[in-house]
Amino acid sequence: MTTAELQQLADDLDLDVVGATPASAYLETEARILERRARGLFADMRFTMAQPETSCHPESLLPDARTVISASHCYWAEEPPRGAAEGRLSRYTWSDGYAFLRERLDALGRTLGGAYRVLVDANQHVDREAAARSGVGFYGKNTMLITRRYGSWVVLGTLVTTAEIEPSAPLELDCGSCTLCIDACPTGALDEPGTLDATKCLSYWTQAPAAIPEPYREPLGAQVYGCDICQDVCPWNRGVEKRRRGLLPRDDATPHVSLVDWLEREGDDLRGEFRRLYVPKNDSRYLRRNAIVAVGNVGRREDVDLLEPYLDCDDELLREHAQWAARRIQERHGD
Repeated sequence: MTTAELQQLADDLDLDVVGATPASAYLETEARILERRARGLFADMRFTMAQPETSCHPESLLPDARTVISASHCYWAEEPPRGAAEGRLSRYTWSDGYAFLRERLDALGRTLGGAYRVLVDANQHVDREAAARSGVGFYGKNTMLITRRYGSWVVLGTLVTTAEIEPSAPLELDCGSCTLCIDACPTGALDEPGTLDATKCLSYWTQAPAAIPEPYREPLGAQVYGCDICQDVCPWNRGVEKRRRGLLPRDDATPHVSLVDWLEREGDDLRGEFRRLYVPKNDSRYLRRNAIVAVGNVGRREDVDLLEPYLDCDDELLREHAQWAARRIQERHGD
């Protein structure tokens, strides 16, 4: 199958960008993962970094694998104004773009025939490397995969198949001399261009099973999950609202959440509604921890009452964050 024929199939399935590369080992990527892991840059993150001997070897993911097809879906949506006592979610979580990709890639695999395996948001494969090799995008200095048309506002998925498909050429693009993402990161997590230090990353700390370090709490602002700062400032992401297809329904998007709800609702209900989010140990207390920090950063004087149940609670993690948040509100309002 030619690249043009693959593109036509992708267009029929409403996939935004596709590319193909041979199913061969990502040896350089494997070496980089091992080197960065040895430096402690991944903190305690697992994901695709946990087993590079698997995630960097697509040839081992399917018997007789010949081709790795990479696909992206643009998830960008316009953000409405954030209301009082609301926290913000990272943009990729507003809707389930992964489900969209999973369904479309399965349909593509059936169309191609032969054996195939779909990997979307899966630890067994480094999706960004396949996307870079197949010309879907290129690595930015913020470590994100940047596509020509949609910037980094994309989720990625992979189809490993026994079908023989003409490889597509990698993009000969890079960030040039631009350092906007490095300069904008408030914690210095990108000071080494192209390398993320997770121990300094705000997105990591919203997902970490530990106390958020005090120096990183104020920079989170209203953010209760993830961080979009390095994407918000990227020139490749400008004007995406004019280019995205808008195929995913946006009436189910959840950009903002009620901080009151996150602090008062039963844990199982809260975790159930936001099951699309990675939460350490599936424990809703980490969502509450994030909400407490947001209350401290953006809450009104009267929102101190929201913290009352946690100021003297038995949970040391939540108690310490609540006491910090109460002091923060008092400092901001001059009390």
